[in-house]
Amino acid sequence: MKKLYFLLLALLPLTANAQVITIPDANFKSKLLQADTNNFIAKNLAGNYFKMDANSNGQIEVSEALNVSYIDVYRYYDQPYIATLTGLSSFTNLKFLRCSNHQITNMNFTGLTNFEELYCDHNLLTTINLTNYPNLKNFDCGANQLTNLSLINLPHLELLYCSSNQLTGLNLSNLSTLKILDCGSNPFTSLDVSSNIALTYLGCSELGLTSLNVSNLLNLEHLICLNNQLTQLDISGLTMLRDLQCPNNMIEYIDLSDFATGGPPNQGNGFYELRFNNLQAINVKNGHFDNFGMIAQGNPNITYVCCDESEVSMVQSYYSSAVCNTNTYCNFTPGGIYYTIQGNHKLDVDNNGCDNNDIAIPNLRFSITDGTNSGTIISNLSGNYLIPVSDGNYTLAPILENPDYFTVSPSSLSVDFPDTLSPLTQNYCITANGSHNDLEVVILPILIARPGFDATYKIIYKNKGNQMQTGSLSFEFENDYIDFVSASPMVSNQSENILFWNYSNLQPFETREILVTMNINSPMEIPAVNAGDQLDFMAVINPIPNDDIPIDNSSTLKQIVVNSLDPNDKTCLEGTTVSTTMIGEYVHYLIRFENTGTFAAENIVVKDMIDSAKFDIATLIPLNGSHSFITRINTNQVEFIFENINLPFDDANNDGYVAFKIKTKPTLVLGDTFSNSANIYFDYNFPIVTNTYTTTIQALSNQDFDFNSVFSLSPVPTKDVLNITAKESLVMSSVSIYNTLGQLVLVNTNPSEMIDVSGLQNGSYFIKIVSDRGSAIGKFIKE
Repeated sequence: MKKLYFLLLALLPLTANAQVITIPDANFKSKLLQADTNNFIAKNLAGNYFKMDANSNGQIEVSEALNVSYIDVYRYYDQPYIATLTGLSSFTNLKFLRCSNHQITNMNFTGLTNFEELYCDHNLLTTINLTNYPNLKNFDCGANQLTNLSLINLPHLELLYCSSNQLTGLNLSNLSTLKILDCGSNPFTSLDVSSNIALTYLGCSELGLTSLNVSNLLNLEHLICLNNQLTQLDISGLTMLRDLQCPNNMIEYIDLSDFATGGPPNQGNGFYELRFNNLQAINVKNGHFDNFGMIAQGNPNITYVCCDESEVSMVQSYYSSAVCNTNTYCNFTPGGIYYTIQGNHKLDVDNNGCDNNDIAIPNLRFSITDGTNSGTIISNLSGNYLIPVSDGNYTLAPILENPDYFTVSPSSLSVDFPDTLSPLTQNYCITANGSHNDLEVVILPILIARPGFDATYKIIYKNKGNQMQTGSLSFEFENDYIDFVSASPMVSNQSENILFWNYSNLQPFETREILVTMNINSPMEIPAVNAGDQLDFMAVINPIPNDDIPIDNSSTLKQIVVNSLDPNDKTCLEGTTVSTTMIGEYVHYLIRFENTGTFAAENIVVKDMIDSAKFDIATLIPLNGSHSFITRINTNQVEFIFENINLPFDDANNDGYVAFKIKTKPTLVLGDTFSNSANIYFDYNFPIVTNTYTTTIQALSNQDFDFNSVFSLSPVPTKDVLNITAKESLVMSSVSIYNTLGQLVLVNTNPSEMIDVSGLQNGSYFIKIVSDRGSAIGKFIKE
């Protein structure tokens, strides 16, 4: 009896090790028994495929189950279904389970806390307990009948597929490590992923979502949200996103400017699908080619597209320019990743190197080329420049209006992005070269001339030379038709039809302004002023002798009187006719704009296509603007960019303007015309096209009477003083002297009978005298 007792005790461990697991589902058990090294059903603890039924007894024993880390019983094609996984709880070392495409209705994983991957999609599950699985990384329960999913204490979960269930909600707030989520085709209508900042893939299609906030998902690469009711989707800042599939929604606007701009370059341009929405505006300015066909179809109401310059024509092939406004003006940097060249430009006044005490130079012109494409950037008034560029090798060089007057250091800059750190700062120091006197004056009609109303004029004068200047400035007007009201600064002196100001210490590159208000005669006054009448003005800045370019020491304005305001117009300040002396010389244009909308205009662009057969685009120089602006020139296209102008819409403050000068081509001849118009863009609206202003070239000899019948000149030739004798009683208002090239070399708006010509070089000259009888032109010789 004692021997039998000890024998039973010895057999107990063998009985425990040979304990058979009850697996009632024959199909499940059969699948496990099939596990072998030549298939992919099970792996041992070492991670190798192996035969689970080690003793080949047709049973799975506890000892055998403890050696299993991986089970894949995925149902393929016509294989039999598994209805229950009863018996699985004995596999306590199990880390991986795939049991997809069966008819399993319930799963109990009690004790299986080592799970890392669990795939039970496409079953008949109504409940599943997935609490406290600290090692679980991937979980797929899609295409079941789940109404609730508890996701508690899953600190390492990275993948969750739960689409095509009956879930009424989804709490993801504790899943901070989640990278991949597909929860589409469920009956809930709201989704909060704000805590899931690690997400790289989000699938939330067919949920009935009306809103979706993905602003925190900076790592997101794939967003699939088709067949919802989204009216807006903000993906700005999601630079890693390169797969966006959101067709069949109600989205009205989307910004794709950051789309596919992050991540490795070899990942390509990405893919998006936004067909069949309610898109009205879209931003695809992102620096790479966009397949706009995946947007255009099913979105017939798009009225604005912002895109890269290279894509404008492509977009316009889908939408006519009559129904869709297409441009690059949603921002003023290159699309996608860009780099910045910046710095300042100063005049070294004291010749000791540029420092903070030196003068900032406004509106400096830069040429920039990448070896294939070239353009021009003109900075604003601040004396600072900032040029954004895409990747590439660039050469940047400052260009002065009169390069002989100054030396620029450095003369050019070469830079290669992205190898060069951005932003790259390069300052430019400009020093005087020799001694050059060069003054300029321009008259701008800020407000229109209307009969009986006040009109405002801005007189702008500038020192273009390299020597400080002190002198005087005059402004002549037709006092019979116009009354002087006020000026700021106040006049130094005045006569009936001429206002005078003194100025001093005008530094090189410095510009000053004078505002003058005049009252225009009404049709009831004598003499009357009516719509269509022309008012003539002239401004002259002295000293003129020794000025390197005296032709711009005077400025004329021919202003047409109007009854009503066209708030967006263009004017050639020289008028509808100019003499042959203006061939190859500067003419001046003023473009005015007005915000007639109901909201402040954030950005305004004035775009001007210059006729390269009539004008020299290389000579275009911006003169003045109502607000800060920069200028971009590309071939014959010039853009005056008022970024962040925020122009109000109230009538007292809704006006703006820009003025520039440009030289006509020297190949023009008598009788030729030159015309110009502009497009004005207010934010995303269709451009407003200004009038086309046409100017005709006429002969200088046009005059009101014969010079020799009224005036005589002596001595001829003359050395120092030219005497003018009038044969009749008349009042001279101005005397202008031109060289044989037609260039203005001397102006006197307060003429006497003796004109000092001692500063003129020897040669032949034309003299034009304007009087109360009209104008006449004569000729004399200086020796």
